[in-house]
Amino acid sequence: MADGFWIPWTLGISKGFYREEGIDLNLVAPPTVADTMKFLGTGRADVAFTTVMDIIFAKEQGAPVISIGRYGTGNNWGIFTPAGQPVTLAQLKGKRIGIYNDTWTKAQLSLMLKSAGMTLDDIQMVAAADNTVPLLLQKRVDATTGVANAEGTEIAVAGKQTPEFMPTTRHGVPDTPIFMFAGNQRWLEKNPQLAKAFMRATARSLRYAIEHPEEATAAFAAKYSKSYDENFVKQQWHDTMQVLGAPGDEQLKQNDVAWRDVLDAVTSLGIVKTTLPVDAYYTNAYLPQGQ
Repeated sequence: MADGFWIPWTLGISKGFYREEGIDLNLVAPPTVADTMKFLGTGRADVAFTTVMDIIFAKEQGAPVISIGRYGTGNNWGIFTPAGQPVTLAQLKGKRIGIYNDTWTKAQLSLMLKSAGMTLDDIQMVAAADNTVPLLLQKRVDATTGVANAEGTEIAVAGKQTPEFMPTTRHGVPDTPIFMFAGNQRWLEKNPQLAKAFMRATARSLRYAIEHPEEATAAFAAKYSKSYDENFVKQQWHDTMQVLGAPGDEQLKQNDVAWRDVLDAVTSLGIVKTTLPVDAYYTNAYLPQGQ
């Protein structure tokens, strides 16, 4: 399902940035988040918008995928509680926590709890089918998980409150980018110039969307107005811009340190048994000149 994270490429399509690079970009939303890497790994998609953990798991299974650019400069995932009700990790023992039933959520939550000498067995996980926010707003859980520019935004807009937020990075989790652009390696090897063209158009779209937020959100609303409240989309893009970093040479560029940090974290928990050299997970080879 489309959301405000899609704003740059939705805008890029409407402005003709991809078309000018010879690309007829077709956006496909897989049935579930987990299917994104299945589409990419099997060649049903050439490039994908995904997460760092999805790439790690795909590589562990031998899928021919690799990250080709980051979407955000750090980790803004954490635990939300209602306004005026801050908690410590220790106070969450035995409490109901809203989660997405994916390994990424459980990995970060496990790392946070570990810093307080706890495990997932010390809390009651309540899995949401597609959105953890209603669980919190309807008081069906004591806290919920998510990122500041998605769940945090929705709590603020739909719940009309500024939630308390416990950042994962203050509790043992690396401050590494969550979201990534990834490519099918076989496609990349056969189409290196097209891959570079895609990343050029994407970098251009990101810059334009940041410099013209009203036009950017309007382009998204024009295509997906039936799915999202206009106020939410505007706020989500505002919140997303805070984590994207300034347009320029470093915005999409990845590095060894960030990847080593997250790989060390997931191996310490036994989430993955073995890891590959960092250059097996990412490349900057397709970024625009100067990046």
